[in-house]
Amino acid sequence: MDKIITIIKSVPIFSGLEDDDIDALLRIAVHRRYGRGELIFSDGDAADGFYVVADGKIKIFKMSFDGKEQILHIFGPGEPFGEVPVFSGESFPANAQAIAASRLIFFSRKDFIALITEKPSLALNMLAVLSMRLRRFTVQIEHLSLKEVPERLAAYLMYLAREQESEDHVRLEIAKGQLASLLGTIPETLSRIFAKMSADGLIEVNGPDIRLCDREGLAILAGMDLDEA
Repeated sequence: MDKIITIIKSVPIFSGLEDDDIDALLRIAVHRRYGRGELIFSDGDAADGFYVVADGKIKIFKMSFDGKEQILHIFGPGEPFGEVPVFSGESFPANAQAIAASRLIFFSRKDFIALITEKPSLALNMLAVLSMRLRRFTVQIEHLSLKEVPERLAAYLMYLAREQESEDHVRLEIAKGQLASLLGTIPETLSRIFAKMSADGLIEVNGPDIRLCDREGLAILAGMDLDEA
């Protein structure tokens, strides 16, 4: 129980809540477990609630008519997903699947809306998180539409460095095939770009561990200022 409370307190939409508010959330929380590869919801399903990742990893993805997968987001512990359609009253606009054995906390739409009616501070937190999500999605669309794959990969590595609070080393927490889908390319192309960036002295790859040998060069390739990176 203590771990669940810690996870809930770490979720941005629940930040700054009093203990009584956390207790109220715990009363409506439902725990669900999913095995690797198990589908959580499908594109078009009724959005009857949203989820918070307690353990594991979840990918949000769309499938094209010809069967090509495009990963939109990957969420890990402490991150909510599925909240946008819940509050717009629409169906889920994409698929969600566990890419590792995962434990999720589920909040039903009915119970959560009743709760935020009593506690408006939750709604304000939710707006802040949704605004941040919109900004991230806008950046992702810009990368996919305006940047070539090497630029996208360089930008993603710089993003990981910020997320993992590391100057010169990152660890890929998803398979390279999933990374290819996230960047809008195919695994073979991604492998060639990794090899080219290694040969150019930008990075050094050792399985999932990547050393950023030339951070300034990566920032230039990504089209970013070094201060921004």
